[in-house]
Amino acid sequence: MRMDKLTQQLQDALSDAQSLAVGQDHTQIEPLHLLKSLLNQQGGGTKSLLQQSGANINALSMALEERLQALGRLGQPTGDVQLSSELTRTLNLADALAQKKGDQYVASEWVLLAMLQAKGDVAKLLNNQGVNAERLSKVIEQVRGGQSVKDANAEQHRQ
Repeated sequence: MRMDKLTQQLQDALSDAQSLAVGQDHTQIEPLHLLKSLLNQQGGGTKSLLQQSGANINALSMALEERLQALGRLGQPTGDVQLSSELTRTLNLADALAQKKGDQYVASEWVLLAMLQAKGDVAKLLNNQGVNAERLSKVIEQVRGGQSVKDANAEQHRQ
């Protein structure tokens, strides 16, 4: 995946996810880290999308924090972290979703949908909150109003 094909907000969230993983002495950047970063992002649309899809953000945040705390930690942190295979698959799936919709950039909403379709830890967390792929897809369509993502700052313009 080419990182320059991600919207600026998604690039920022990935950077924040990396920092979160390093700060917690984790060995890999997982979808859990990215979801937390998306939820904490100033001016991001993730909270709104998930709330409209039925999620209780406070309960989701608490469950997410529990899962992050349960991840393995390095005894002697090196600062080296990589994208996990699960996060790589998720980003590739989000790229495919974006291409199918005619987007030139991968936006955060496609990552959320890809997280649900990947059926990993994040999907379980979101499903426990009543969020499923079908419901999220409908909310995404409503929010986007048929518009495609043609520039890296499209998410900021939508907010």
